[in-house]
Formats: sequence, structure tokens, C-alpha cells
Amino acid sequence: MSDSTTTADGAEIFTSDDPVALFREWMELARAKEPEDANAMALATADKSGLPDVRMVLLKDVDARGFVFYTNLESDKGRELAENSQAAICFHWKSLRRQVRVRGSVNPVSDEEADAYFATRARDSQIGAWASRQSRPLETRFELEREVAKFVAKFGIGKVPRPPHWSGFRIVPVRIEFWRDRPFRLHDRLVFERESGDKWRQKRLFP
Repeated sequence: MSDSTTTADGAEIFTSDDPVALFREWMELARAKEPEDANAMALATADKSGLPDVRMVLLKDVDARGFVFYTNLESDKGRELAENSQAAICFHWKSLRRQVRVRGSVNPVSDEEADAYFATRARDSQIGAWASRQSRPLETRFELEREVAKFVAKFGIGKVPRPPHWSGFRIVPVRIEFWRDRPFRLHDRLVFERESGDKWRQKRLFP
């Protein structure tokens, strides 16, 4: 086994021919090492003119179907994905000196998935999803606090339903790259490219 694919203690870093399984393994390592938000990812979208945009969001689920995050559908990213349903994400775990990059098409999650996830959110976050007109102009902080108070009063102590303008997206990957830092910038890079269905082609890249 080449030491270019092992850690300092000799452990193999590219342990699976399934990129989703490998990602989940790296994510578990990151959850144990990162001080907070190991599931934070940079999400890049583009509008219909092709102008890119990027921001940090949180990964909420990953399986063979893809990588899931949630947002206000009327936000900048929601509108951009409606115009151009392709995206890229990047995870960077400084403590592990690793990163993962993903590119693919984007599909809405089902209403059932969105409802199930929304029900797990803290009540204050559920209220916030109703109160915030995400990405639109805000005159003063008081305007936001007033909206929060309005929906607190509206829902009382009852269940807070999911707003119709709030849901999730699933990035269906066509390319996943795993990167590990090495001395003198001679990094390890392993790319998986989807051939069809669950079949992936692997290749190494120069750093």
C-alpha cells in the first residue's frame, strides 16, 4: 500500500469504492474532531445569467440519493436554484486537513421529508422560518422582532406547521472529489465521476 494514501499512523484514507460511504466515514471523523458544525458546507449556486453565488449552509442528510439542505425557497439561493438547478458544495475540515467537493443537479425534497425535518427543529427556529423574509430588505432589527412576536402569538403553544415557502433541496452528485493535505502541497486527490445509476469511475489527480 502506498504511503501517499495513508495517515501518519498507517491507516488507509480512501477506504471505499462507494463515494457516499467514504464521505459518511470522513464526516464521522470530522464530527469527532471539529469543534463545531462539522456538517457546515459552502454552497455555490448561479442565477440564470451564470453569475455565481456562495454561502455557508448545513448538511442535514446524505444517502445514496444525494446531499440534503433546507432553506427559505424565496431566498437568493432558492430563487437561483429555481433558475438554474445545478450546484456545488465544499466541506473543509481543518482539524483533519481534508476537504470534499461535490457537483451535481438539484431536486426538491418531498413534502414528507421537509415536514419530518421541520418537526425536529427547535420551536424558535420554526417560528423564525415564518418570521424571516430571507434575503429581502430589512429596515430595522425591530421589524424582524415584530414578525417573530406576531407568529409566536399566532401559534401560541400549539404545533408550528412548516411554512409553504420553506423546504429542502437534494444535490444529486455527478462528481465527488476527496482531498487530503500532504507536505509541500503534494496533496492526495481522488475523484469519483458517475457513469450511470450507482456506478462510479475513479481517478487520481495531480495536486
